[in-house]
Amino acid sequence: MGSSPTWFVVLPDREFHPDVMRRLRQRASRVVAHPSGRPWLVGAWSQGELSVAAAGEVRLAVAGTCSLTPDELATRARRVTSAAAVESELSACHGSFHVIASVGGHTYVRGTLSGQRRVYLAAVGGGTVCADRARTLAWLTGAELDAGQLAVRLTGFTAPHPLAGGGLWRGIRAVVPGEALHLATGGQWRTARWWRAPEGELPLAEAAPALRQALREAVALRVRPGEVLGADLSGGMDSTSLCFLAAEAGARLVTATLRWSAPGNEDHAYARHAAELLCSAEHLVFPSAELPAHFTGLDHRRDPGDEPSAGLRDRAGQHHLAEAMRARGAVHRLTGHGGDHVVQPPDGYVHGLLRRSPLVGLRHAAGLRARRRWPWPDAVRMLLDRRSYRTWLAGTTARLRAAPARRVVRAPQGWGLQPQLPPWASDLAVDLIGALLRAAADGVEPLAAERGRHAWIHQAQEAGRIAGHLAYESAATGLLAHSPFCDDAVINACLAARPHEAAAPWSYKPLLAAAMRDVVPTRVLCRTTKDHCGVEWQHGLRVHQRALAAWAEDSRLVAAGVADEELLRRALLSPGLLRGGSAELEATLGAEAWLRDLEAHPVPAHLSPAHAPRPEPDAGGTGRAVPREHEHTHKGAPR
Repeated sequence: MGSSPTWFVVLPDREFHPDVMRRLRQRASRVVAHPSGRPWLVGAWSQGELSVAAAGEVRLAVAGTCSLTPDELATRARRVTSAAAVESELSACHGSFHVIASVGGHTYVRGTLSGQRRVYLAAVGGGTVCADRARTLAWLTGAELDAGQLAVRLTGFTAPHPLAGGGLWRGIRAVVPGEALHLATGGQWRTARWWRAPEGELPLAEAAPALRQALREAVALRVRPGEVLGADLSGGMDSTSLCFLAAEAGARLVTATLRWSAPGNEDHAYARHAAELLCSAEHLVFPSAELPAHFTGLDHRRDPGDEPSAGLRDRAGQHHLAEAMRARGAVHRLTGHGGDHVVQPPDGYVHGLLRRSPLVGLRHAAGLRARRRWPWPDAVRMLLDRRSYRTWLAGTTARLRAAPARRVVRAPQGWGLQPQLPPWASDLAVDLIGALLRAAADGVEPLAAERGRHAWIHQAQEAGRIAGHLAYESAATGLLAHSPFCDDAVINACLAARPHEAAAPWSYKPLLAAAMRDVVPTRVLCRTTKDHCGVEWQHGLRVHQRALAAWAEDSRLVAAGVADEELLRRALLSPGLLRGGSAELEATLGAEAWLRDLEAHPVPAHLSPAHAPRPEPDAGGTGRAVPREHEHTHKGAPR
C-alpha cells in the first residue's frame, strides 16, 4: 500500500492562460496564493508535508523533512525582507527539504544541494513555471523525450557535471543542485547559487564532533521516542551508525540484514554483533536464497519517476524487506545510503594536497598507489595534470566508448570519472553525448576550484540523486526510506573536514570512524572489508533470461536510437560474456524499464485524483483545499 504522493507546481506572480490553471486545479487538492491573491503553490500534500508561513507581503514555505516547527517558520518569515534574505534565515535548519518564497512579487525556489530534492522549470502558457517533479511539467506541456539526455543515462553514474541529472524531456530544464531559481513577474527567470561549500580546513579532531552532531540531528528528526522505525543494518559502518543514533533518540528499531551467499562474506557477522548491543531492536536476517531473485518483476510495469531508477536489480527484494518491517509496526525506514559517497573524498584529493603540502601529498600519493595498485606512469600523470575543468570535459568526448578489453586499474585522471558508454550504445548516442559535453564545456564552471573537491561534491550529489530514487520507490511500499547521510547539513559537515584526514590511504572512513567513536561498537568501526552480491546478480540474470530475451527483441532503447540492436541483444542474452561491466548493464536495464513504464503510465500517478490527499481544512497557512472539478483526459508524457 503506497502513501499519498506529494507534488507541487510553483507559479510566478502573474496571470496565466486559463487553460493552464484549469488543468492544474483539476489535478490538485490545494492552492496557496501569493500576497497579490494570484495562485502561487498548486498541488497535493498532506498535513505536515508542506508548511507555509505568511507575514505581510512575504510567503515562505518548506516542503519535506525540516527541523523548523510552524511557529519557527512564521518567525523566520517575519524577518525576511527580500528573496536574498531567505537563505540567511534558514541557514541553521537541517533536514531534506525544498524552500519556496514569494517576496514582493518575486518568486524563489530551490531544492537540496545533494540533488535528492530537485527543481525543474518549463515555459507554460506564456510564462515560466517550476515543479518538484519533471513528469508534472512533461504532462502539462506535452513535451517529448530528449534522446540526448536518454543517452546520458546509459553512462550510469559516470555522467559528469552538469550533464548528470538533466531533464529528460525537451524544454524541461533541471536546476543544478546548489542553485536556486528566481522568477520575476514579467516572465524572466534566472538561477543563482544559494550554497557555498565550506572551506575544508577543519582538522579531524574538530570535524568529527561536528559530523556526529549533524548525523545525530538528522536521525533525531526522523524519530519519535517509542515509535517503531525500520532500519537497514548491513554490518557496515554507515547503516550501523544510523541504527545506534536512532536507538539513542528513543526509536524502537526493527533492523534488517541481508545475508549474501558468497563465501567469505562477513556482513551478517558484524550486523549480529551490532544487533546484540542494540537492546531495543528486533533483528531480522534475510538469507538471499529466501528473497526474490535479483531483477524479479521486470515485466511488472510501475509508475515511473523523473528518471531511470538505480534500484531495478533488487526492487522486489527491498519490497519484501519493507513488508516485513511494516508487519512489525515500522512507520519509516532508515537507510545508510550515501555514506560511501559523502564521508570521504575520492582519490583525486591528493592532486590539491600535493600543491598545498608537497611532502604530505607525496606520502598520500604513495599510499594510494600501493593500495589501489596504480601504475607509476598513471600516478605521475594524475599528479602533474593541470588541465582546466572545461578542457578536461571537452576531452572526455574522445573516449566515450573505449574498448572494455583494455580496462585496467588506473589512477583517476582529470576532474572525475571518464563518462563511459557501454559497447552496445549506438553511434547516435555517442554523437548526442559528445555534442552535450562540448556545449557544456563552453561555459561550465566546476563545483569547486580544486578538482578533488569538485569530485567530492559531485559524488555527494550523485548519492543524493539515488536517495531521491529510493525515496520515490519506497513510497509505493508504504514505508518511506530516509537517507540521513544525504541531508545537506551532513554533507556540509563532511566537506568542512580536511580531505586528506577524511580519506587517509591507511584507514577506512577515518572521519566517520572518529565521529562515531563511543557510539558504534569498535569492532564495526575497525572493519576494512566490504561484501558483495555478485552471486545473486548473476543468478538473477539467469533466472530472468526469458524476460531479457523478450526485451532484446523489442527494445525501447533501440527504438529511440540510442542502442545498437544486435549488440544489445548479445548483451542481454549472454550477460556472462559481457565486454562491459555490471554497472553498464544495470544502467541500460534501468533505462529500458523506465521507457516501458512511461508507455504504460503516460499520466503520472500523482496527478490522478485517486492519489490526491483528501482536502483538509486550512491550518496555519498550509494551503486551502480546492473543490474537485470535472475530470478530462489529457495527453500525458510522450513516449
